[in-house]
Amino acid sequence: MRRRTLLSAAPLAAVSAAGLAACGGGSGSGGGSNDAPGELTYWASNQGTSLENDKEVLTPVLERFTEESGITVNLEVIGWADLQTRIQTAITSGQGPDVLNIGNTWGVSLQATGGLLELGDEEFEALGGRDRYVEAALATGGAEGTDPTSIPLYGLAYGMYYNVKMFEDAGIEPPTTWEEMVEAAKALTDPEGDVYGMSLAAGSYTENNHFAFINAIQNGAALNNAEGEPTFTEDGVVDGILRYLDLMQEHKVVNPSNAQFDNGTKSVTAFANKQAAMIINQNNANATIESQGMKPEEFKAVPFPAPADAVEDTASHLAGINLAAMADTDNRDGALAFMKFMTSPESQAELGKPFASLPVLVDGEPTFTEDTEQAEMFMEVYSERSAPLPLVPWEDQFETTVGQAMNSMFATIATGGTVTREDVLTAMQTAQDSIRA
Repeated sequence: MRRRTLLSAAPLAAVSAAGLAACGGGSGSGGGSNDAPGELTYWASNQGTSLENDKEVLTPVLERFTEESGITVNLEVIGWADLQTRIQTAITSGQGPDVLNIGNTWGVSLQATGGLLELGDEEFEALGGRDRYVEAALATGGAEGTDPTSIPLYGLAYGMYYNVKMFEDAGIEPPTTWEEMVEAAKALTDPEGDVYGMSLAAGSYTENNHFAFINAIQNGAALNNAEGEPTFTEDGVVDGILRYLDLMQEHKVVNPSNAQFDNGTKSVTAFANKQAAMIINQNNANATIESQGMKPEEFKAVPFPAPADAVEDTASHLAGINLAAMADTDNRDGALAFMKFMTSPESQAELGKPFASLPVLVDGEPTFTEDTEQAEMFMEVYSERSAPLPLVPWEDQFETTVGQAMNSMFATIATGGTVTREDVLTAMQTAQDSIRA
């Protein structure tokens, strides 16, 4: 298998950084145009165990910024189910925040709207320079060859979490290949005891499209060609999706009820409640797992495994949260000062632990766990075994079309139906045609 590094992946990914659907839904909390000169409105995404938890974590950090700058920050934390809609409405109405979090996979799609502030040489001078950031993470902020409109804030990577006791009691070693993972899941599945080898967010189009991408890359396939056109019908894409669906369909190591899990937190809950021996989730799952009663020593994580004959050993997409300013902010200098503050080494270290995020700065040290081995594993996946989703304007359509098609296929399986390779190919052809049209 070839190992893909972040730096070598960035040009290839100049095709994808995953935007979700365009947004709509206004804030009502006032936008940058309504703030006094000494104020900023900041929309933060939900990174902690709840919206209230985010406020508790962010408030002292924002107060420190106010002490240093004299600028008051009006904070609103928005759940992921609503964030894109709120952003799109803010862009179209001009009534939004000054600074906001976005999923880094939305970078190119939101850049294309023209609603976010372009970050050229002058802006990066105010931000402390481009070379502060992990190069491939910064590449998610815009299409290749353009000035980005967002900078990395929180780094994330997928890992395969497992229940230590379940594995030890069964005499199973942590899997290093897809085949070993499936065999371990089979051995730990007990439907009568309501315990399954794995839990998936099988009803989440965002989670599903992430694994369509990762499995395709493992197969040596791309989701776009050199012209930036979607290529969802490649064998490697189709086979990768079927491989993922077969965890529920052929191998029966996933509870069919998981087809209703429309976000990753639900699979984390099943894992924490000992209803699943394994989950595939990003490193910020640590906080949620522990908040639901599991002790740090009760679970561990290893890289999401690729098949033994995989072309690439990619274990994650380059996941994370970016930070952007609205193009129509009335406090441009204050917005840039806030963005620099939030990505300072001090703020990165302070927020990395409660939000279980990876540092986005060159030479940054992870603080999200005291388990050095786990921290190093996630950093290795993030920096050496991750690839950005296609950095193209239609990335949001990839997420919705492919992700929702997978939702439907999981629902078919969960209700006793069968999904064939031809069914997957047909669904991918439909998704591809809708974007090319």
